[in-house]
Amino acid sequence: MEPMETIVKKVDKNQIDHTVIEEAGRILREGGLVAFPTETVYGLGADALKEEAAKKTYAAKGRPSDNPLIVHIADYEDLKKIAVRIPPETDALAAHFWPGPLTMIFEKSDIVPYGTTGGLDTVAVRMPSDPIAAELIRAAGGFVSAPSANTSGRPSPTTAEHVLADLGGKIDMILDGGAVDIGVESTILDMTVDPPMILRPGAVTAEMFESVIGPVTVDQTLIDSSSTKPPKAPGMKYRHYAPRAELIILEGDLREEILAIRQLSYAGSRKGKKVGIIATAETLPFYSNGVIKNVGTRENEKSIARNLYRVLREFDEEDVDIIYSESFAAQGIGSAVMNRLEKAAGHRRISASDVVAKQKYRRITFVSQTDTGRGPMAAELLRNHDLEQEYVIDSRGMVVLFPEPANQKAEAIMKSAQMTLQNHTSQQFDGENIQDDTLVLTIGEDHKNKILSEYENAANVYTLNEFVGDDREIPDPYGKPLTGYGECYGVLSEMIDRLAEKLNAMAKGEENE
Repeated sequence: MEPMETIVKKVDKNQIDHTVIEEAGRILREGGLVAFPTETVYGLGADALKEEAAKKTYAAKGRPSDNPLIVHIADYEDLKKIAVRIPPETDALAAHFWPGPLTMIFEKSDIVPYGTTGGLDTVAVRMPSDPIAAELIRAAGGFVSAPSANTSGRPSPTTAEHVLADLGGKIDMILDGGAVDIGVESTILDMTVDPPMILRPGAVTAEMFESVIGPVTVDQTLIDSSSTKPPKAPGMKYRHYAPRAELIILEGDLREEILAIRQLSYAGSRKGKKVGIIATAETLPFYSNGVIKNVGTRENEKSIARNLYRVLREFDEEDVDIIYSESFAAQGIGSAVMNRLEKAAGHRRISASDVVAKQKYRRITFVSQTDTGRGPMAAELLRNHDLEQEYVIDSRGMVVLFPEPANQKAEAIMKSAQMTLQNHTSQQFDGENIQDDTLVLTIGEDHKNKILSEYENAANVYTLNEFVGDDREIPDPYGKPLTGYGECYGVLSEMIDRLAEKLNAMAKGEENE
């Protein structure tokens, strides 16, 4: 394709500049391509009744020509010109959901070229609610085919900037109406079958249809990527909405998904990979490794739909190598979000519980008497090891009357080894520190015995030397000169080396404790 200059014109939907709309309408009437905002995503407009315009659309997008285009109308009466044998319940559906994010499929009339319908005898029709879209459709003659205005297979555009990034130099004009409202494509309902069938989920849900016309069905093959049939529904056959990086969805309860993503992102970062994480407002604080994006709040899944494609494109800009995503509720607009995510991931899913099961301990707590010397030294030594798996590493004391900093001599010894206890504040050990996924390592035998006698549910409690198989006791330097702390550091350092080796062997499945 010869590059062309793409004109970008800003249009305010509350105060539409009709001169700009007329210019865009003329381009469409003459067979050109104009991208424009709708309430779902930006569309790439062409004259739906011109075979040549459809060919241009496919060429600009790099879209397979057996992938149907949606015909956009602005007046309900125009439906009768492009569709035949329109079922009676169409009136009720249009009264409730048009203009809006609903596409209906009908048998096509003769004036609709096969280039627009991807070779099918059916036509997909939508009436967008965005006022810029409605004005443009009328200015163009009433029938505008408009797939999403992106390179085929890429995340759909929710801003004019996204369109320009993909199609700049390939299309005549972009109408910039700001960010879209909904952010995922329209629901597609096949009206040529009885009862009507949802071929693509969107903002209009099955429950909403059923309140108007009674039962509808859902196409179960819509996530079957092995089907060889030509799709009736636009965008349903090919890997779609995809970022450049591999995208993997974690499935399980939310806690498992968070733990699994933490584990995978830690492992990826250790190997030098740039990892992306699709998180929500509620889960954001639980992640620390990688490029973390907040896709919206689970309280309002519409926010997730609105932000999904923007977030996928941002990962491209940040050049991540792999993306891990939480999953979302498969009802309401959540089903539309999951449908797009699955298409973007090429249906790659991992069971979160399978990932989580590979890591026995998630927290390692060292317990000493006052949590001012040996415990925090052991914790800091372990934090400075290259560990195969991610752990929360901390320390606690059996007798902590009030929070205090680490012993100054302990800090001096750690500083001489390029480590620090500067941020440490002593904390009391209690029952909260005993969890199934916490390894409790006590500095002395008496600490271990006290925990086991005080807490009936105590599990995974060992002395440090017992756990690593070392006969030596860890010397108590309290009240001794700096050399005493140096001697303690030497013993602790060797035991922590052995602990790190053991944890890494367990992570690789080479050793059970």
